Amino acid sequence: MSLFKARDWWSTVLGEKEEFDQGCLCLADVDNSGNGQDKIIVGSFMGYLRIFNPHAVKTGDGPQAEDLLLEVQLRDPVLQVEVGKFVSGTEMLHLAVLHSRKLCVYSVSGTLGNVEHGNQYQIKLMYEHHLQRTACNMTYGPFGGIKGRDLICIQSMDGMLMVFEQESYAFGRFLPGSLLPGPLAYSPRTDSFITVSSCRQVESYKYQVLAFATDADKKQETEQQKLGSGKRLVVDWTLNIGEQALDICIIPFNQSASSVFVLGERNFFCLKDNGQIRFMKKLDCSPSCFLPYCSVSEGTINTLIGNHNHMLHVYQDVTLKWATQLPHVPVAVRVGSLHFPDYSQALPCPGCLCFSDLKGVIVTLSDDGHLQCSYLGTDPSLFQAPKVESRELNYDELDVELKELQRIIKDVKSQGVWPMTEREEDLKVFAVVSSSLDSVSQATNIEVGTDSVPSITVKITLQNRVVLQKVKLSVYVQPPLVLTCDQFTFDFAVPDMTSVAAFSVYLKKNYIPSELEGNAVVSYSRPTDRNPDGIPRVIQCKFRLPLKLICLPGQPSKTASQKLTIDTNKSPVSLPILFPDFASHSDDDQINVMGFRLLGGSRVTLLASRTSQRYRIQSEQFEDLWLITNELILRLLEYFEKQGIKDFACSFSGCIPLQEYFELIDHHFELRINGEKLEELLSERAVQFRAIQRRLLTRFRDKTPAPLQHLDTLLDGTYKQI
Repeated sequence: MSLFKARDWWSTVLGEKEEFDQGCLCLADVDNSGNGQDKIIVGSFMGYLRIFNPHAVKTGDGPQAEDLLLEVQLRDPVLQVEVGKFVSGTEMLHLAVLHSRKLCVYSVSGTLGNVEHGNQYQIKLMYEHHLQRTACNMTYGPFGGIKGRDLICIQSMDGMLMVFEQESYAFGRFLPGSLLPGPLAYSPRTDSFITVSSCRQVESYKYQVLAFATDADKKQETEQQKLGSGKRLVVDWTLNIGEQALDICIIPFNQSASSVFVLGERNFFCLKDNGQIRFMKKLDCSPSCFLPYCSVSEGTINTLIGNHNHMLHVYQDVTLKWATQLPHVPVAVRVGSLHFPDYSQALPCPGCLCFSDLKGVIVTLSDDGHLQCSYLGTDPSLFQAPKVESRELNYDELDVELKELQRIIKDVKSQGVWPMTEREEDLKVFAVVSSSLDSVSQATNIEVGTDSVPSITVKITLQNRVVLQKVKLSVYVQPPLVLTCDQFTFDFAVPDMTSVAAFSVYLKKNYIPSELEGNAVVSYSRPTDRNPDGIPRVIQCKFRLPLKLICLPGQPSKTASQKLTIDTNKSPVSLPILFPDFASHSDDDQINVMGFRLLGGSRVTLLASRTSQRYRIQSEQFEDLWLITNELILRLLEYFEKQGIKDFACSFSGCIPLQEYFELIDHHFELRINGEKLEELLSERAVQFRAIQRRLLTRFRDKTPAPLQHLDTLLDGTYKQI
């Protein structure tokens, strides 16, 4: 606990179960009162807009009714609120509210009240813009050096900058290579937009370059990068910071220079307006928000940084000057000029550190709606620990007490920890999979196509030795396999009871599962003398589903684009012996070739060599090879184990064909896609493909040549880039 706590001047909690982010807090004289006092504007993801004007009589006072000037529900979630000169023909301040698909600009005004209820405030919609793309954040300023008014720039979720000249839409531009949006800020001195891309680099774009580039509404982004009509959008400067950014803030040093502050996940950076690093600071804790501001010391910048340890740090350049504790984790921090009483201890910050000409009120907002106005300072601690009465030690009594404690510990160990054999005797679990498919399929709401989807019954049997209550059984299978019921509860009121849970399993969607193994997990509590509530225990029981649940006999094919060869150390086994449930007795010559057709249409062919100890699995799609390959290996192990042969082994010496996998990656980078399209592109088959490769590596790693052993690192690196 820190001695230096943020002194709570005024605080409140906003709504119930509402969520907030860094763009939801703004401080400004939004009603144009002209008295120099800021109002607190807060928007929430639930669509509520609130405006506060705190008036605390003394430190620690709770919120009064007159502190809330306005509360309205705008229906749509509020992503960001800003105050500026957004209406043409006037330099009065107006409120801009950004929703996911709409930008609204309001005027805020108050009417003097004639009764004890005080003044009445209301908002009036001046204009609104309906967005064609989902918005992420916005920034504003005198774009292009315009005087007396502010323009607004909105960044969409797919990396498009949309510029609005107050009531009119100006243009939209795609940022080159944008995948995910980052924080966005505007630098008035250089007339540039600064953001951090998904490549973890700070990028600056001149407003004039954006204005004269090819219109994003008329040409696709791939065409925009070509030299044709219009100019190519070129970045002004970039700087790789090696991490994602949480926020960007631009602070002027003087009329000839400004600084760009970037808050990263582990560091915060101060850059010159040409992209060169002035300084950087490695942070000890994970930051949550920050606010740079000018310092009274010439040539330095002060920065407030909140972190997830409920702390607010004050830095002067890279030097930590003050640390104060907050009652919550701030997601947004602002400094404003509120109606602040003249307390002698209410120093904005210690020593020479202060907030320039601001009145020193720090406003913080947490993600669950804790809004607090505080100042920096300390209160003396008046508590003194009482003196402990000293006494001589009686070693005989201590020896007796120690022996008693050792006896209690021994009893707890004997009653609370059971041997494995005893625990297994308390409850036994067995799983039995039916030898045949259900006569009437239990499959419902399937998405497999025209095939008739079968189901199979599995029975889990539980036998208890002692009295057990609230025994819970949970059953798991690999998707897209589903269960008709996956949760069961039992009460064993007397010893030696038998209970059975029956359910059916079937394939729901049109792709193959990664494995056919299911898992039944039973959890219960065994009471003891010293623990009446019981000690939690878990028993697992695995079961294996038949291949015919998701596969049918099919016509073998001698040609296929994807092939996999398995080497063994024993003579090949006839395929009808290994797969009697898929064997066809009409043609005795096909003992070395067998065809499978997966539900949904994909075909797989299995071949056993007549002259060598090899098996080949082939199909038109590589991800379809895994299930038949795994089933072949399991059945070979079972076959030779029944023969009493214990040294049977499989190996793989070929190269995994990765062409299809890399084509998906290339296709992804050639298109401009948002998060939803990415999920469609990297479909369920691609996910299965990744699981197949990992399983093959695990099974054959010890007998795989060096190039294949490096595949694990290659795949991990490629997926991190996505």
